[in-house]
Amino acid sequence: MKLFMKIFNIIFCGVFILFAGLQYNDADPYIWMPIYLYTAVLCALAARKQFYRGAYLAGILVYLAYATYLFFDKYGVMSWATEHQAENIAQSMKATKPWIEETREFFGLFILVIVLLINYTYASQRALKKQRKKVLKKRKIINN
Repeated sequence: MKLFMKIFNIIFCGVFILFAGLQYNDADPYIWMPIYLYTAVLCALAARKQFYRGAYLAGILVYLAYATYLFFDKYGVMSWATEHQAENIAQSMKATKPWIEETREFFGLFILVIVLLINYTYASQRALKKQRKKVLKKRKIINN
């Protein structure tokens, strides 16, 4: 599992750096570059066995709040699905329609949340194992 998580985080660190770079020509790179780079940094740290559950939770909460906004916004995912018959959002790299742009942003946030949730879960399990080890070690000392 440790090797899998290392590879997982290295891959997603690279993917999120690439995504951040692709935002350079976007209309709002000052929002999206930090969003992707925040998670890229957390993935890079996780690949080095440095886990920050509070940072994962903060990212998850902020991204979920923004995703909820994008879902219900006038040109958001609901609009794309109901008023525009779930039009192809991958037809071209340049999103000329606002509902396509916001739907893409929503799915980008969804990917970020999933990665952060996986790291949060792994970090929590790791912390729990450490705590159990500590308790067992303490019990052995007391019983001896």
